[in-house]
Amino acid sequence: MESRPLGRTGADVSVIGLGTWQLGGDWGDVSEDAAAEVLDAALDAGVTLLDTADVYGDGRSEERIRKALAPRAGGVGGQDRPFVATKAGRRADPFEAAQYTPENLRAWVDRSRRNLGVDTLDLVQLHCPPTAVYSDQRVYDTLDGFVADGSIAAYGVSVETVAEGLTALQHEGVATIQVILNIFRRKPLEELLPAAVGAGVGILARVPLASGLLTGKYDESTTFPADDHRNFNRNGEAFDVGETFAGVPFEVGVAAAREVAEVAGNAVPTAAFALRWVIDQPGVTTVIPGARNVTQVRGNVAAASMAPLSDSQHADLERIYDERIRAHVHDRW
Repeated sequence: MESRPLGRTGADVSVIGLGTWQLGGDWGDVSEDAAAEVLDAALDAGVTLLDTADVYGDGRSEERIRKALAPRAGGVGGQDRPFVATKAGRRADPFEAAQYTPENLRAWVDRSRRNLGVDTLDLVQLHCPPTAVYSDQRVYDTLDGFVADGSIAAYGVSVETVAEGLTALQHEGVATIQVILNIFRRKPLEELLPAAVGAGVGILARVPLASGLLTGKYDESTTFPADDHRNFNRNGEAFDVGETFAGVPFEVGVAAAREVAEVAGNAVPTAAFALRWVIDQPGVTTVIPGARNVTQVRGNVAAASMAPLSDSQHADLERIYDERIRAHVHDRW
């Protein structure tokens, strides 16, 4: 699989990574065996970046990654293991900027080190913290200290808005930015991605399938389990609504996804088509779709070997966005 440099981390990673939120929780139940199968399938297919967070299943996702990597060549801390990007900060209670103290950041980082079974975390990303945190130099100074003492190799940020990403880019220690980017969320293309390229900062594109909308498999009658965020966070009840269906109202997204599937054509799975669109955007390092089973892993990975979209396909997708989606999302994030 194609690899690209991940910003200032010094690592090269596969253009298709694996997001592992679903292996911790909030996407319905994923058993221990199913999680292991997903991780093994991804690694065997050439995925070299795993994205997780300390709050995914209260650490369950990180622990499952540790178990999956343990028997592989090089062991958990070996040089041949994949790059593991985790996140910290959503354990803040209350969820306020004042909680991002050196003591709390140290506790969160050390907990992830234990969960993942490593002395040095490859990458720690501030996990969509309160907006004020992105401009708090004390937070960056603390993270610089963690790099200096070997607790982490690099740090980045995960953002909800373009403005937050642009603020983070002002701090030279930031190695990566993670942002929602998909056919239904295009605003980062205007300023954030060009600015990241200019700064040598890597981009991890999350929610690339708009929580499954861009698989083309949902209709207006589709329902989700009670413990799935696509049920309980439809209106932002638990966290930013932009994380669920990329902020697009479900029925609007279903209708737009049908048009996307028509543009993709019958010969190409809609999900792979949507992932290829993300891979082709200038500035994107890796895209991190989730997967609940081996079939989904293989479908995601297939996007890496697809040909780029045609000019006419890009034009059709932009029209769909302008006509159906833009009014719902563009000015919000």
